[in-house]
Amino acid sequence: MAHSHRKDIQMRQRLAQEAARILLESGRRDFLAAKRKAALHLNCSDTRNLPNNQEIEQALIEYQRLFHADEQTQELSQLRETACEAMRFFDAFSPRLVGPVLQGSADKNTPISLHFFADSPEAVGLFLLEQHIPFEQDEKRQHLQADLYQAMPRYRFIAKNAQVEVIVFPTRHKQPPLSPIDGRPMQRANLTEVELLLQQDV
Repeated sequence: MAHSHRKDIQMRQRLAQEAARILLESGRRDFLAAKRKAALHLNCSDTRNLPNNQEIEQALIEYQRLFHADEQTQELSQLRETACEAMRFFDAFSPRLVGPVLQGSADKNTPISLHFFADSPEAVGLFLLEQHIPFEQDEKRQHLQADLYQAMPRYRFIAKNAQVEVIVFPTRHKQPPLSPIDGRPMQRANLTEVELLLQQDV
């Protein structure tokens, strides 16, 4: 029984490592798709022993530390610098940085994720038009509470060769959505907090 349990743990670790590699290569943070691809690659697509998102995120950080430490540190710093510039530019929408660029697991393929607050989501689109910034508009599902999901307006554009995605929340909606990684309220950082992170990067 102990041997079987150890094999299960080893398989979860291998799947987490393979899923992390897939996430890095794809540049997307689609954990479910990465798990399924990892299971296919390791010929265990029928396993029920899939790693959770936290295990994959941890494997991702370890992979970066082992194989891309200097490169990833520089890329992360550049992304945080671009995030600061964007947050200053869009100050009217009380921007908050979220996701891998804040958490430290981002690389050059990772979009900068920002949360904006506006009485009308169209105000963000209008501002982008006025500033002659080309953008794409769609929606992204947010996990607001235990069993509540809601599609929120999303704008995507390029800033200094970095992809930026902006999710627009109503001004009154200050509670962060739940993280897809651990199910807890997402960590958000304002401009001052991101600038402090940048100083630590130097």
